[in-house]
Amino acid sequence: MKRALKFLLLLPIVVIAVALSIANRHDVLFSLDPFAEAEPALSVTVPLYWLLFGAVALGVVFGGVAAWIRQGRWRKAYRRDHAEMERLRKAAEERTAAPAPDRAP
Repeated sequence: MKRALKFLLLLPIVVIAVALSIANRHDVLFSLDPFAEAEPALSVTVPLYWLLFGAVALGVVFGGVAAWIRQGRWRKAYRRDHAEMERLRKAAEERTAAPAPDRAP
């Protein structure tokens, strides 16, 4: 069931990506030199879809890093709570494992 759902969700994304690649396969000049428009020092000629997919990939990476950083407090709270739970579990096991004191009336 999960495999079919995954296929149904990824199929349109793949079709759109292929169509985008075919429609934008012409070369463009990507320049990192804002001052020399005629002869840029830092430039490369690549297909447009490389730039589009590269921008999407960078957005995914930066978004993932930002989400990971923002969720740090919850990871820290989980580690703290997990350590406390383990400490309490060990204390409970020690209590149940210890023999009960013999009480005389």
